[in-house]
Amino acid sequence: MSIDLSLDRIRKLLDVLPPYKRTTIHVAGTNGKGSVCALVSSILSAANLVVGRFNSPHLVSILDCICIGNKPISAEAYTSARETVERANNDNSIGASNFELLACTALCAFENSAVDIVVLEVGMGGRLDATNAVPDDCIIVSALTAVDLDHQAFLGDTVGAISREKSAIARPGRPFVIGPQMHPAVVDVACSIVEEAGGEVAPLATVTPTDWDDAADGPPPAQDDALKAPRPRPVWVTMASFAEPVRALLPLHGEHQLANLQIAAGIISAALTHPSSRESGLRLQDRITPGTVARGIANTRWPGRLSYHTLSLPSQTPGGSSNTVDFQILADGAHNPASATALAEYLADLLGKPSGSSSRPLTLTFILALSHSPPKTPAQTLAPLLALHKRLAEHREVRIGAALLRFTPPEGMPWVRSVPPSELRAAISASAPPTGPTIDLWLDSDADADSAGGEARPEASAAPLARALSWAAGRQEQAGARADALVVLAGSLYLVADFYRLLATLGQAAEIWGAN
Repeated sequence: MSIDLSLDRIRKLLDVLPPYKRTTIHVAGTNGKGSVCALVSSILSAANLVVGRFNSPHLVSILDCICIGNKPISAEAYTSARETVERANNDNSIGASNFELLACTALCAFENSAVDIVVLEVGMGGRLDATNAVPDDCIIVSALTAVDLDHQAFLGDTVGAISREKSAIARPGRPFVIGPQMHPAVVDVACSIVEEAGGEVAPLATVTPTDWDDAADGPPPAQDDALKAPRPRPVWVTMASFAEPVRALLPLHGEHQLANLQIAAGIISAALTHPSSRESGLRLQDRITPGTVARGIANTRWPGRLSYHTLSLPSQTPGGSSNTVDFQILADGAHNPASATALAEYLADLLGKPSGSSSRPLTLTFILALSHSPPKTPAQTLAPLLALHKRLAEHREVRIGAALLRFTPPEGMPWVRSVPPSELRAAISASAPPTGPTIDLWLDSDADADSAGGEARPEASAAPLARALSWAAGRQEQAGARADALVVLAGSLYLVADFYRLLATLGQAAEIWGAN
C-alpha cells in the first residue's frame, strides 16, 4: 500500500483493540522530532519513570522504533503485540496501512508493558498521521519542532500549509510547545491552530551555552583530536517550572540541538506546571527535579544524528594496496535542505577554525544517498554541503570527495526509493562552479541498477557501502599523517541504517550506541 493519509482505518482498528490509556507526549515537526523525543524520554527516565518511545523510521531493525526504558523492544514483545494488531486488522477487514499497523503495534506494546508514560513521534504531517488517533485525554503535552518544506506531495506546497497539518495535533485544554522556527509564518499558523483546537501555547525554555567549569561539571573528557567526538556542551536551562536555571551537559552536537533542548525542556516544564498533567496520577511535580533534568539531558543518546564512530577497514587506493586503516566517521541523517544546512554549519565550525590542527590540510569525504522525494531535488539538499569547500578553503587546503550510493528501502515502506547515483553525480556537476575545485567522485559499478523490480535486501547495499568506505579510507591513506581526515555519511537515515548494519557484520556494532 502506498501512503494514504487518513484516520479512518486506524480509528476502526483501535476500536477493536484493548483501549490505549497511557499518559502521552506527542511531538510533530519537520526536523528535530527524534532528538526532542530522545531528550524528553531520557529526562523522564531519570525520574525513574518507565518510558515508552515511538520513533520512525527505524535504524537497524523494526524493533528500535519502539523503545521501552530507552531500549529497543524485545522480539518476543514486538511479535506478541504485532500478532494482536494483525489479527484484529484481518478479522475485521480493516485494511490498515503498514505504518498504521506499526503505530498500533507500538501502542499495544506500551499497554502490554504498562509503561508509565509514552513519548510519541508523528510519522508524517500530524492532522492525518496515525499517531493522532490517540485519545485526547491521554495527551498531556503536544509540541512542534522546526518546520520546513518536505513531503509537499502529501502536506502542501508552502511552509504555512505544512504548518497547519503539523500543528493539528493540538488538543483541547492541553499545553502546546512551539519550537524556534526559521520561518516566522510557522509560529503564526501554529498559534492559530492551537487556539482553534482549544489548546494553550506553553512557553519555551531558554538554553544558554556556558564555559566548562571543573567544579560544576567535573574534569573535562580528554580532547586529543579535534575531529573526534567533542565533549558535551555545558548549558544553562531556564524553565518556568523551576525558580533557578538548571546546569546540564548536552551530549548532542550542533547548534540546532540547543533549539531542540529548548523544546524538550519546554515540554517537561509544561508537564510540570499545567493543571491537566495532574490528571495522570504520575506525581510528575514530585518526581522531576532540577537534578533529574540535568541527569536526563546528560544521559541522552540519539544515534545517527551527528554521531561519531571509529571504523577499521582495508583501504582501496589506486595503487592496489590494502592496508587496514582506522578512520573517523560522522554519521548524520540530514535528508533535506534544512537539515543539510545544519550539518554544513556544524562542519564549518568543526573544521574551519583557524587555530590548532585546522591549519593542516583536510581530506573530507562524503558518503551520500538520498531519497526520491519530489519536489525536493538532490541539488537542493546537496547545495549546503557542496558550498563547504569555499568556506573551509579560507583557512586550509581542502580536498573533497563523495561516494554516491543507494540505500536499502526500509522494511514495510516500498514507496521509499533512493535517487540513482548517476542523478546525484549530475546534480553535483550542475552545482559546481566552472572555475571551482574538482570533487573526487566514486560510483559503485552496481549502484545505478534500478531496484524497482523488487525491494533490495540489506546485504545488497552492504557491499557497495563497504567498498565506498574502503575508497574513503584510501583517500585518507593517500593524504598521509600530516593531513586531517573526516568521513561524513549523510543524506538519509536509511543510509545510516545500512552503515549501522555494516558495523554489526564487522563486529563493530558497539560503536552505534557509544559516544554520539
